Amino acid sequence: MEIDMSADDVINSINQLHSDGQALAKKKVKKSHPELMRSALHYFPSWEHAMKESGIE
Repeated sequence: MEIDMSADDVINSINQLHSDGQALAKKKVKKSHPELMRSALHYFPSWEHAMKESGIE
């Protein structure tokens, strides 16, 4: 499995999705942005941790 995003890219993408008003539920992101979910779980222990790191609770 190849990871194309950096940890900063993951954080920026999460913030962009949040700014765009898109749902950040794990299942929805996994379906609509699988590369983001793969990268997030590569760099962070969980999706929730990645969201917390991006400043979204």
